[in-house]
Amino acid sequence: MKKILSFVFTLFVMVALPLQPSEASGDQRKFLINPVIVELFTSQGCSSCPPADAYLQKLTKNDAVLGLSFHVDYWDYIGWKDPFASSQHTKRQRMYADALRARYVYTPQVVVDGRLDAMGADKSDINRCINYADKQMKLTISRGDNGEILLPEDHNGKNSSVWLVHFDKEHTTKILRGENRGRTLTNSNVVRSIEHLGLWDGQAMVLKAPEFLADGYVVIVQSARNFGHGPVRASYAEFKF
Repeated sequence: MKKILSFVFTLFVMVALPLQPSEASGDQRKFLINPVIVELFTSQGCSSCPPADAYLQKLTKNDAVLGLSFHVDYWDYIGWKDPFASSQHTKRQRMYADALRARYVYTPQVVVDGRLDAMGADKSDINRCINYADKQMKLTISRGDNGEILLPEDHNGKNSSVWLVHFDKEHTTKILRGENRGRTLTNSNVVRSIEHLGLWDGQAMVLKAPEFLADGYVVIVQSARNFGHGPVRASYAEFKF
């Protein structure tokens, strides 16, 4: 018997198939099926971050990848308060540090599909992580006739944590103080909110589509290891740009 999850979102057909972007008719919404999730932990108050921000902007042009800028708040005290920083983002980075057995957090840091991490400005290492993650099998999820999302019974999905992340396409900010004083920084796919929707127990489930609270959103299904900060098992992104 199927469960109905009342609080939720959108996922479409995704598996180990070629990644194909598409646009819904009428409102030009684009979606990505099972992209590799690249999370950049960054800060406008960090002088080492702009090169990583610039590389993430390049990655956003790759339809096999979804880059997300998570701005952390632990550099806000050194002269510039990052307007997009959030303690939630810092908490997520610290949970990844525990899951990946890292001794500390830092910026810029990249976490790829919840599996591997790399220095945010190390392009070759980031690409290596992306290539590895792209070869991993993902869960099978399908779309119903009326737009609902169907998670079939799948023992591989047991104990998965489901996240909903809203993000803006781009923000440009003139930095007035701190280590980047006088610079104008552009950040891409800036995360504005992250919400833990609950756990998936591997049984068949129906999910409803979320509202757009920003330019785009992504639903991420991750291993529930370390409070839902394990390897990404499936993802679906939709955005209006």
